[in-house]
Amino acid sequence: MSHLFSPITLRDMTVSNRLVVSPMCQYLSKDGNAEDWHLMHLGQMAMGAGGLVFTEATHVSPEGRITPRCLGLWSDDNERTLKRVIDFCKTHGVAKMGIQLAHAGRKASNRPPLQGAGPLAENENPWQTLGPSEVAYGDWPAPRALDDDGLAMVKAQFVAATERSARIGFDVVEFHAAHGYLMHQFLSPLSNVRNDRYGGSIEGRMQFPLEVFDACRAVWPEAKPVGVRVSATDWIDDGLSVDEVVEFCKALKERGCDFIDVSSGGNHPGQKITLGPGYQVPFAERVKREVGIPVMAVGLITEPVQAENIVASGQADFVALARGVMDNPRWAWHAARALGAQTDYPPQYARCKPDTWRAAPAVMAPAAE
Repeated sequence: MSHLFSPITLRDMTVSNRLVVSPMCQYLSKDGNAEDWHLMHLGQMAMGAGGLVFTEATHVSPEGRITPRCLGLWSDDNERTLKRVIDFCKTHGVAKMGIQLAHAGRKASNRPPLQGAGPLAENENPWQTLGPSEVAYGDWPAPRALDDDGLAMVKAQFVAATERSARIGFDVVEFHAAHGYLMHQFLSPLSNVRNDRYGGSIEGRMQFPLEVFDACRAVWPEAKPVGVRVSATDWIDDGLSVDEVVEFCKALKERGCDFIDVSSGGNHPGQKITLGPGYQVPFAERVKREVGIPVMAVGLITEPVQAENIVASGQADFVALARGVMDNPRWAWHAARALGAQTDYPPQYARCKPDTWRAAPAVMAPAAE
């Protein structure tokens, strides 16, 4: 029996397999609204690309967007347009649907990648970015440090977006505390140099992310799971360490967190990442072992046997893919076939399941004389 294609239950949610479609920014929203593109993109993923499919990073405020074209959930229009997409996925798909809620902090106010990336110029309607401290990301504009009123505002925005997520009908919510965005900025000593109770040691630096988590967990349905994506290391000297992230994850578990999605990096342009197949899996394994919480592993996981071994060996409970399923939304179907396992197909595609149909070898017609 395949471990990768075995079910797992978090609270009252049972996921049919351990494959997760990671959040993938699409940069095709207008005013934060989900468009037809999102219906197509998430709709095809919901057909079986994973047992659990996440939206792209969905921002809790206009100023929290990475770019002007990022998805959001701060308005009634945002909620209405995203509900249309999720209703479609739930009606026709076979996956559980998750949302990743985010605030870009000092890495906001950027151009979409296809427009050159980098901070918006003065003639491109940039906005003031926010952060734990007035420390810039490289040579980008410095953020405004959040005061008490600003912290209360951001927390309220996360709470409101969580409530909207519940009304839309998402099965799970994940809070983005990785890749150099606002919650990661609070956790890292590279971006958080505050001298109040939200700075200093890791106990102080994780205080605001924990307060946001507590406030959101309180309004999220008790029967539904909630998780956090973390960057396990900043990949730079004197940055956020794995030891500190383990302490943060222990505190999250005590507060009712159901899983940790373990990534790395993104908070300093000088990071030195050692890439290789499954290069972040050891981070996930350590969090799982030392915290005792389900974890998701992500990063250069590309082959079915590789993914199977990660779950079977107990290194992680889930394997998350992004580029792999963008390249092949039917990756899970082919992986199940390779592993001799079964996976879910939507009814309208059931005719192509291997046990109901076999493609005969092509027969070449004789050449004409």
